[in-house]
Amino acid sequence: MKIIVNGSANDVPASLTLAALVESLGLDPGRVAVEVNRRLVRKPDWPSTTLQPDDSVEVVTFVGGG
Repeated sequence: MKIIVNGSANDVPASLTLAALVESLGLDPGRVAVEVNRRLVRKPDWPSTTLQPDDSVEVVTFVGGG
């Protein structure tokens, strides 16, 4: 199925969870925030959030600085 991740179309397996998507992108779950269809999804809900065709996902990575 197709979803949009940070503005780019991606083919992903059906029934992919948000947790699995973050893992497949090689991201550290402790350093990102994720929105699905403009709605922030809490980390505890990632494993139970199943992505649907044409969902729009925005992943924001936290970067430290000084």
